[in-house]
Amino acid sequence: MDLLRLSTAGSVDDGKSTLIGRLLYDTKSIFEDQLEAIERASRQRGEGYVNLALLTDGLRAEREQNITIDVAYRYFATPRRKFIIADTPGHVQYTRNMVTGASTAELAIVLVDARKGVLTQSRRHGFIASLLGIPHLVICVNKMDLVDYSEEVFEEIRDEYTGFASKLGVKDLTFLPISALRGDNVAAKSENTPWYDGSTLLHHLETVPVGSSRNLVDFRFPVQYVIRPDQDYRGYAGRVASGTIQPGEEVVVLPGGGQTRVVAVEGVNGEMPEASAGESIVLRVEDELDISRGDMIVRSRNLPLVGTRLEAILCWMSDRPLDRSTHYFLRHTTREVQAVVSELLYRIDIDTLHRAPADTLELNDIGRIALTTSAPIFFDPYERNRETGGFVLVDPHTNVTVAAGMIRHEVRTADEVLGSRPERAIKSENAVWEEWNIGLEEREHRNGHRAAVVWFTGLSGSGKSTIARGLERALFDAGVHTMLLDGDQVRHGLCSDLGFSPADREENIRRIGEVARLFYQQGNVVLCTFVSPYRADRESARALIPAGRFVEVHVAADLQTCIDRDPKGLYRRALAGEIAEFTGVSSPYEPPESPEMHLNTSTTGPDELIEHLLEELRVRRIIPPRKF
Repeated sequence: MDLLRLSTAGSVDDGKSTLIGRLLYDTKSIFEDQLEAIERASRQRGEGYVNLALLTDGLRAEREQNITIDVAYRYFATPRRKFIIADTPGHVQYTRNMVTGASTAELAIVLVDARKGVLTQSRRHGFIASLLGIPHLVICVNKMDLVDYSEEVFEEIRDEYTGFASKLGVKDLTFLPISALRGDNVAAKSENTPWYDGSTLLHHLETVPVGSSRNLVDFRFPVQYVIRPDQDYRGYAGRVASGTIQPGEEVVVLPGGGQTRVVAVEGVNGEMPEASAGESIVLRVEDELDISRGDMIVRSRNLPLVGTRLEAILCWMSDRPLDRSTHYFLRHTTREVQAVVSELLYRIDIDTLHRAPADTLELNDIGRIALTTSAPIFFDPYERNRETGGFVLVDPHTNVTVAAGMIRHEVRTADEVLGSRPERAIKSENAVWEEWNIGLEEREHRNGHRAAVVWFTGLSGSGKSTIARGLERALFDAGVHTMLLDGDQVRHGLCSDLGFSPADREENIRRIGEVARLFYQQGNVVLCTFVSPYRADRESARALIPAGRFVEVHVAADLQTCIDRDPKGLYRRALAGEIAEFTGVSSPYEPPESPEMHLNTSTTGPDELIEHLLEELRVRRIIPPRKF
């Protein structure tokens, strides 16, 4: 039977605990003595109804204050599915508990009081759910009985929250009008909302797809414990973080890099033909290798990223603010290393989702950081793998967890990226690099702004050039030294000898990256607009520019929209077979996994998107506010 993990969230007194109590009651998941106890407690409190919230508000402080403080977990089942619910608190000071409770959820329920509408906490919890990669978000407009089941009230809340959620990239968003106290549309359809033709909450929970957030492709096995009862047996115990594994498969042990073969996969009932994500197992391998807790076993042809410099989104959970001089403990899977926050790129305003400069993070703040670890960790971007993309920071003095983080990507140097590729010989051995006569810092001081590279990537027809040209004009009018490198222009000169094979595309981006670096070193804000379909090529360009000065912008529009626009008639010719190796038609496009900005030109106009870009450059302190 399927298992769905879900969490509830919302502002204070929106009815989260009552809703869970109603689900437990309507699914007959309450024992008689439990029901008698809450009936008795309700009478003692002078309430004229059975307060189902008391089923989950377990702490005395919670019952006395009528609020939820701790995260409460409840289990129930229907003939179709099993459920684990995390009831998270609504107070702002307990937002960190919401992060904890929702970290393993596949569905989040955000309650909105129909009388109060969308509040800051409603937005905050939706934003956190999107950061945590929860694929399904359900907005329950609760207490509809107190607004006479008004369709107008429901639609106003739905429209307002839909506008907010459109900025979050939520994959599945559902709205339901309910009354948790009276049971309207919770387990049974309500006669009080004849205008609502959707399903009940319970039916939605029973039928929503599960497992979509599980990564079954990338095998990752963090070793928790080495089992060696005698000299003839050695096994490595742990939980499969992602992917699947079978006996006979070739694996690599990180960080050592030793290669071996799996000879047995063992579970609680003995040997298994296969193990998959979430299962606790023991692996036995063919060779005797040095493997210990904190190591990771992966497939030899599917390796994670390995690095000591990362960019991540950080949710600060401590009363003590972030101290960039502190060496925190970073706990990631079964590995623990020391780490420092080397740079705080920006803090995110939850109300507006705007990015603001910041020197530190306070309790419940969310920001983007650069992180340096004392030893390598083995990870995947959080968007790809929640298990190996998440981590926590622990205060070394108090041993208290102070933050939860989601890795966006690795920060790599040019030497590291280019060193992994075949060497390109310098044809003239007499060519000697000369340092610039006027340094970057001096140029930036004279210019009144910092240098940067803004790299636009996306399908042909997505709107890259339109937005880049508009941004160039805005920067130029403000006195910013800027330079635009456009794909069509460079192919008329610098890259006129290149075609569109994978090798030629790589060389095209290599040349542009080097040119962009030269203009960057002269103090310019360099705008690059290229399809640049391959992630590896874009990462090579990123590595040429210092961390924090490369802004990757994914200009997104679905393929059909690009085909409909087709400003140059290229899609028509490609679909007719007249153009070979055309990206999106006969050649692949690899979208960025963690771009600095994601612009959707299908839903938002260029002027508004240009303003978003200008704000991003201000937040990163590349251009000063006084220029605009």
